[in-house]
Amino acid sequence: MGFEGQVWRLRRGDDSLGEIVIAEADFPWLSGRFVPEPAFAEVESWFVETLALIEAERYDEFEDAYDRIARALTLVAPSGPVAEFLLHIEGDQAWFRWSDERSDEPFGEA
Repeated sequence: MGFEGQVWRLRRGDDSLGEIVIAEADFPWLSGRFVPEPAFAEVESWFVETLALIEAERYDEFEDAYDRIARALTLVAPSGPVAEFLLHIEGDQAWFRWSDERSDEPFGEA
């Protein structure tokens, strides 16, 4: 089954932050158009910060900053919430990888 056209959701507790409409699957990454909900404004700066840290190659600081996203937000696949994810959002574009199992190691590469 292909991922293209699937709708994944970003949540914070019971609040919907937005949807990602998958346009491309390039294992292990999925990417697509991000459609934010008004509540996304509360966390948008978190994604801006993590991308800036990656661009500056400040990876240790990135891990600490990304932990806030991983702890507070949930990525929901069409089949339900995923255990772990690495999500980037810039404007109306999102790209991510995910796992159905939790790990004690940092998840994936930025």
